[in-house]
Amino acid sequence: PYLMPLAFASLLGGMTTLVGTPPNIIIASFREAATGDAFTMFDFTPVGLGVALAGVLFIALIGWRLIPTRQAQATPGETIEIADYMTEVRVTEDSRYVGRLVRDLEELARDDVAIVGLIHRGRRYGAPSSYQIIDTGDVFIIEANPEDLRSFVDETGFRLEGFSNIRSDVDKAVASDDVALLEAVVVPNGQIEGRNAAGLHLHSEYGVNLLAVSRSGARIASRLSRVVLQAGDVLLLQGRTELMLAALPRLNLLPLADRDLRIGQPRRLVIPVAVFVGALLLTIFGLLPIHVSLVAAVTLLLLSRFITLQSAYQSINWPIIVLLGAMIPVGGALESTGGAARIAALVTDLGHTLPPWTILAIVLVTTMLLSDVVNNSTAVILMAPVAMGVSEAMGASVDPFLMAVAIGGSSAFLTPIGHQSNTIVMGPGGYKFGDYWRMGLPLDVIIVSVSVPLIMWVWPLGI
Repeated sequence: PYLMPLAFASLLGGMTTLVGTPPNIIIASFREAATGDAFTMFDFTPVGLGVALAGVLFIALIGWRLIPTRQAQATPGETIEIADYMTEVRVTEDSRYVGRLVRDLEELARDDVAIVGLIHRGRRYGAPSSYQIIDTGDVFIIEANPEDLRSFVDETGFRLEGFSNIRSDVDKAVASDDVALLEAVVVPNGQIEGRNAAGLHLHSEYGVNLLAVSRSGARIASRLSRVVLQAGDVLLLQGRTELMLAALPRLNLLPLADRDLRIGQPRRLVIPVAVFVGALLLTIFGLLPIHVSLVAAVTLLLLSRFITLQSAYQSINWPIIVLLGAMIPVGGALESTGGAARIAALVTDLGHTLPPWTILAIVLVTTMLLSDVVNNSTAVILMAPVAMGVSEAMGASVDPFLMAVAIGGSSAFLTPIGHQSNTIVMGPGGYKFGDYWRMGLPLDVIIVSVSVPLIMWVWPLGI
């Protein structure tokens, strides 16, 4: 029950500073366009901190009790018992694959059979090279369901081995000094969402094997090559460490657990952290806007070769960039065509019968609901022009309405698709789509109850 609270806490914490979450940076740019001055680093703190404290207290005392208890995904080899799904086959003397390459077996197996290990002349190899020559007496450790296993044995002429030492062989083959075994989660709008393993060609293109897929904490038992991957799915992957490190960013996968997979070297992290802190200080003291200081930090790391151009390019979530690039003109069109003003007029018409704070609450709640179904940055881009139009129609300051949009954009607590943090914990926590509103709905009510008075106190309406 602790992963969803952790995800929600990360969203609450992001409300407190300019760089805590992308919506805050976007709102700061809208404020600069409207008034000539952007929100600074800690302008979000008075309201954001109050909301975060109220939210964390609710989660810690009551909220976590509202989450359904289900079997969560454990570490590799626990919930997904690897050896239970693997088999050893021996290369016979009369097999037509003797003298050929492992690559030929991979082409035969496609993604229905994963070749995860090889015992060649008494030596074990994890994730054998595609160019390894097959010899008589070699033993392959493969992962397949019974139907695919039968077809594989019939086609190759290999012989099924006994199972007395299969668990020992699997443990030594699937993860060793140069072979990694880890779980990774499919992120929303990632490269592999909506695709199946057969179309990805994971081993031939990336050099990794897909051993299992878990969805909502339960292993998917159907043929992996035909499973359409969804955001939040947990993939159990195996491959050589260097290939795994290269494959994760290319596939837009986030690692959840690993066995001796080193993502970075601690000593090399000192300078990048120092550069990042320096960029933040430049923004805090008003010397550079945040988007300039962070780009300068990345440029410095590239020039000093702490990161490569390829890794920097692969780490960019291009679907989100394209989505935001498409939504920015939409937000601009809402403002330039008068659409935002018309929507604002409809909202402010309610102001004749309702107090001003209710209009602020309407803007906040609308942004909240929108951020639950689209990317939170997109929700902010669409709602900011409307909020500015409402403030203009009411003759009020734009600041409280932009702050309401910022809070609402970071309050994606009702669904797993509103924010990446929610999606990441869905598979490992064994959560279902409908679990999020159980704690998210009362949390939203608390956020509205706390944030509206705080916003009006810190950022007065001026009417």
